[in-house]
Amino acid sequence: MYKILKNRAEAGIALADELQAYKNSPDTIILAIPRGGVPVAYEMAVKLNLHFDLMIVCKLGYPRHEEYAIGAVTMGNLVYINPQVSATIDINAFNIQTMIEKERREYLRRDNLYRNNRPLPNVKGKKVILVDDGVATGLSITAVIMVLKQLNPAEIIVAVPVLSPDALKRLSNLVDKVFCLSIPEPFHSMKLCYDDFHQVTDQEVKVLCAKAARRNLLDSV
Repeated sequence: MYKILKNRAEAGIALADELQAYKNSPDTIILAIPRGGVPVAYEMAVKLNLHFDLMIVCKLGYPRHEEYAIGAVTMGNLVYINPQVSATIDINAFNIQTMIEKERREYLRRDNLYRNNRPLPNVKGKKVILVDDGVATGLSITAVIMVLKQLNPAEIIVAVPVLSPDALKRLSNLVDKVFCLSIPEPFHSMKLCYDDFHQVTDQEVKVLCAKAARRNLLDSV
């Protein structure tokens, strides 16, 4: 189904309507992937009265071919490497390790900037709703999911406004549930799915996190 969304905030409100079963649930947390997922997740957290935090992810691109994702650095500065990739390249090679260390530093920078190095949310035994503003290939969010699984949540739910058909197939095999508003086919570009798809700034992320804190939604455990 192809649907034009007004902006990320309205998409979050619409997604919240699809997840009413989780409203007011003390054992459920929304994790937003910055930057684009934050406006979506914030509105969901407000409408569903759920704890909210960030799931920072820094994509690992192959040296000199950064568009080719081989993995990611995410929660807790943990590194995930796609097993299909690790079977074909030397992960311990100097250029790969240099790239990993670079993205680890970037992860720490973003964690300090967005979260002030607060303790990471405890997701063990909880239902985790993972939110982004859209998923095209699913490679980056796959890395996040694989790291989350190591932390033993009770359930992983992906909730995004827009999914490509390929991403839907990939994610449906990885998580417990997938919620989305639009599955454009053929899928061309995320920008075509929104009236307003401006690049979310660091300042917008910080403002929304501050608003979540004032509403006592920001996870503190």
